Amino acid sequence: MGYCEATVVVSYPPAWYALWVAVAVFGVGTWYLRHFTQRVQTTRTLALLGTASMLTLLVWTWTQF
Repeated sequence: MGYCEATVVVSYPPAWYALWVAVAVFGVGTWYLRHFTQRVQTTRTLALLGTASMLTLLVWTWTQF
């Protein structure tokens, strides 16, 4: 009759979601600084922090989930 497939629900810790927020904030901040200011060093710093956050999130996701 009916077919029911099992669903796996993964629960991520709050710090994992905080990293997503950090990636988003650093990404928007980098874009804003690049297009609307002349602050090159601050732009590079935010870009580096965003890249580090994304790599941390990627490695954490691959190893834990």
